[in-house]
This record gives sequence, structure tokens and C-alpha cells, in this order.
Amino acid sequence: MKDARIAKDQVPHIYSKIASIYDLWALLTERKARNRCLELAAVQDGEDVLEVAVGTGLAFVEILKANPSGRNEGVDLTAAMLALAEKKARRTRIENYRLQVGDAYRLEFPDDSFDALINNYMFDLLPERDFPTVLEEFKRVLRPGGRLVMVNMTEGARWYNGLWGHLYQISPALLGGCRPVSVLPLMRQCGYKQTTREYISQFTFPSEVIVGVAP
Repeated sequence: MKDARIAKDQVPHIYSKIASIYDLWALLTERKARNRCLELAAVQDGEDVLEVAVGTGLAFVEILKANPSGRNEGVDLTAAMLALAEKKARRTRIENYRLQVGDAYRLEFPDDSFDALINNYMFDLLPERDFPTVLEEFKRVLRPGGRLVMVNMTEGARWYNGLWGHLYQISPALLGGCRPVSVLPLMRQCGYKQTTREYISQFTFPSEVIVGVAP
């Protein structure tokens, strides 16, 4: 696994610069994995749901549609991405949500707050040494039996999938700081149950969709 080469405090700057074109990138490379994430999350109306790393709100608006009378919270490090997510959320005419700048390392929610937590393309930005810290924080805010569903850039199954990892080696900023990771083993070490992993490739971009249940 390649180590992260972009510091956490650089992330808001990088994603502020690419916010306006992120949806096109996501359409070409991330849409299939994000949709599968939402399928596996199986959000039911009336639940308490948190999305960490909301980005431009592509998943968050689908969460709102599935959960119009529940509690919907979303956090992201980058205000420019959240501003775009806010525009999408307003267009749904669903008002039962809150979007705010927040840090996955220190979520400002009490223990046992959520039935489901969704997280797309964030761990591939983090240093590997920090994975357990964030997974434990996710577990803290999930209720026992709560669902964690994540998508990350991962190692490719075929040689051409690896071209994205080589591109990261050349310039991490070209991929928004994302690099191939594998989070499932650490999720299991942190005590998550019923863990599963699916591999999805879109436009040769390799993603993993991981599910775990909080103990």
C-alpha cells in the first residue's frame, strides 16, 4: 500500500480548486461504486444517517430522498465542496438535513448517534497509520448494529487498473491525493462484524466497496 503524500491540511486547498469539475470526474470513474454503496447502505426512512466526506453531495442527495423524515447529517473538510452539496440538497426540497465542516478524526456527535454511516473516497487520502483512529471514531458514533459502508480507491485487478496508481506516484494532486488502499483488514481488527468487500472498476478506475456492522 502506498503511503499518503498529501498532508491533511492541504486537502481543503486541493479540493477547493477541483470542486467545480469534481462531478464530471465522479461521473466517469466513481458513479458505479457510489451507487453500489448506497444500495448496500439500504437507508430506510426515519433512520439517523451520517455521511462523512460529503464532497459535492452526490451521495447525500440520494440519502435525503431515501430518508426524508429521518435525521441526515453530512460533514466535509472543504467548505467549497459543501457549498455545492448544499445547492443539490436544496433542490430536493427536503429540509431535514444539516451540512457542516467537520473532521473525521473528531466527529462532533455523541456516542451511539447513528444507524448508518456512509463514507466515499476518503481513506485513500489518509495516512495508513490513521486508519484505526478514524475507524474507531466511526464506530463510536454508530449504534450497536449500525452499518458502515465505505468506498475507496483500491489496487486494480488487472494491469491497466494500476495506471492510476502510477499517476499518483507522478503527481498526487492529479488524483486529488487519492491512492490505492485496502481497508477491510483494519476494519476487522477494529471489531466490525459481518464485513464484506466488493471490487468495482469504472473507466479502469478501481474501487472497493466495504461494509461492516458496529459491535
